[in-house]
Amino acid sequence: MHQQSTSPRLVNDALSGDVVEILVGAFHDDPLWSWALPDVVERPAQLRAIWQAAVEGALRYPWVWLTKDGSATSVWIPPGGTELSADAALNFEAFLIDLLGSGADRVLATVEAMDQAHPDTTPHFYLSLLGTAPSRVGHGHGLGLLAENLRLIDELRSPAYLEASNVANVPLYARHGFEVVDSIELPDGGPTFVTMWREPSRGSTT
Repeated sequence: MHQQSTSPRLVNDALSGDVVEILVGAFHDDPLWSWALPDVVERPAQLRAIWQAAVEGALRYPWVWLTKDGSATSVWIPPGGTELSADAALNFEAFLIDLLGSGADRVLATVEAMDQAHPDTTPHFYLSLLGTAPSRVGHGHGLGLLAENLRLIDELRSPAYLEASNVANVPLYARHGFEVVDSIELPDGGPTFVTMWREPSRGSTT
């Protein structure tokens, strides 16, 4: 796969809708989120609401990125940051129940498992979401954006952490210096997600 230079730009509120729509398409068929949101008809609207909350939380920091051509996006939480504001975090369970009814249980189980696996001893950048528009998959846009983000993170000499919700992506992240920490199987026959950690590097991430 040819990795392209992505010329990323920081996202502001005016571009948040573009980020959300890329993520809705990117995660529609994701193994983890297909399990968490099994109704294929309702899934786009459900993902849209969940990713909107995630993007709004992340936009409190200058670490939400969009490629210049709008092909891919990355959502990072910097060291010491939180995915949601205090108020949003307090109301998140009620938000999911209102959105999904009894189906909220799977999403809550997913979020709880990710929270429990998340390292809390060493400050790091957290790659909350990385997605490519479905029509642009296979041309290196997402990985190119990741590489450019990691160059900035390396300049700050910070580690980085992510969860691979699709285990097929683990080798791709490994190419950029991430190493597997653990594999977590979700309950009730759910899929496995993989946690990965990357120490800062002064070398190339390609």
